Amino acid sequence: MFSTEPHLFHQAIPVEEIRYDERGLIAAIVQDYLDGTVLMMAWMNRESLQKTLETGETWFWSRSRQELWHKGRTSGHIQKLKSIRYDCDSDALLIGVEQIGDIACHTGERSCFHQVDGKIQPPPADTLSQVFQVICDRRDHPTESSYTCKLFAGGDNKILKKIGEESAEVVMAFKDDEPESIAGEVADLLYHTLVALAHHQVDLKAVYRKLQERRS
Repeated sequence: MFSTEPHLFHQAIPVEEIRYDERGLIAAIVQDYLDGTVLMMAWMNRESLQKTLETGETWFWSRSRQELWHKGRTSGHIQKLKSIRYDCDSDALLIGVEQIGDIACHTGERSCFHQVDGKIQPPPADTLSQVFQVICDRRDHPTESSYTCKLFAGGDNKILKKIGEESAEVVMAFKDDEPESIAGEVADLLYHTLVALAHHQVDLKAVYRKLQERRS
């Protein structure tokens, strides 16, 4: 993985290890650096990769127009470079970015990989993010039979009471040292915490950013 400081990327690149194809191109898969969502796939050549490293924003090579293009130049949905990895054969790149505006696709969707059997569906992310998406959908489109919707209907009193109960059960599970019970109780606590986040309109990615900042 290359340096996460944009101005240091060019000093850390193992240029001799990057393998471009016969056209001088390499596939670049772009991924949200926080929740792992695959946002898009594009092509890079040496110049676009160098500009990406130097500017800290993604640049690609357009095969149709035969020119460099700066992602988000016209839409404002730029991608701030966070990391670059290359695969075991050194012929593909995995680029971690902060997607400004949370839209990577020209259609207005978050990800270019938003179609399943001809239907538009949110792209897969990490499990917590996927559960959070479902919870937010329940909040915005309530149904009487949904347990999540009943929590929202009860407001803070019901939601926070459940967090307190689940926290106590997590403590007891750890005290009993039962791995299966620990996993189940922690899952329950995480779920109810996500409900509280959604209720207070706090995005899960805001939590991820805090964790990332503290990790750094």
